[in-house]
Amino acid sequence: MVDLVLDRDIRIWVFLPIVLLTFLLGVVKHYVSILITTTRKPELQQVYDSQALIRVRYLRENGKFLPLKSFLMRKHYFNDEDSGWLKTQNRPAPASNPMQDPGMMTEMLKGNLINVIPMIVIGGWINWTFSGFLTTKVPFPLTLRFKPMLQRGIELVSLDASWVSSASWYFLNLFGLRSIYALVLGEDNAADSTDAMQEQMTGAAMKITDPKAAFKAEWEALEVVEHKWMLANVEEDLCSKPLF
Repeated sequence: MVDLVLDRDIRIWVFLPIVLLTFLLGVVKHYVSILITTTRKPELQQVYDSQALIRVRYLRENGKFLPLKSFLMRKHYFNDEDSGWLKTQNRPAPASNPMQDPGMMTEMLKGNLINVIPMIVIGGWINWTFSGFLTTKVPFPLTLRFKPMLQRGIELVSLDASWVSSASWYFLNLFGLRSIYALVLGEDNAADSTDAMQEQMTGAAMKITDPKAAFKAEWEALEVVEHKWMLANVEEDLCSKPLF
């Protein structure tokens, strides 16, 4: 197979412009997100319930490091049939369809406008403007399975899989500039789509969709826990082991 040699002008007119355009797109997306995104503060009751369930889970997982009396006191506080916290808390039933919330639909629309539409438009423009260009080559050999990912827009069976097309180079920059965004815009930036998805997942974790079902599940899980104190003979174990 004959090795290809790229023209030096490709570096100036194709390679670097795609990197610069992708970076500027992330910067613009970050500041536009700050302008139009509304920060929805979680309700105090939801935060309280979420933290209480975390305490119950920690008690189930780490109660073995507590003395039996301390464990039973905490278990009685949560699981007592008459006055237990998990038994006495009554929360209203959740909405049948959370997607009917206008605020949620508005935020989803804003997220699509900020993230999806610019990525499709700029990606389509790059694919049309720099169609058929090879921008760089991966410095290690790859199998043929990587050709659809690295050579979008170029249908050459005989081409080495290590070459990267202009469209693929754009997508690699789109998801590969996370460190640059964090250095320029800070850690909490809206330029990285991965961080945006993680924030959405964190927000979803803070919100309990069905508090009644969650309380019941934690009550049942804590009810069947058998306490076994792991520090019963810790003094003897430490004294029996040599210091050095």
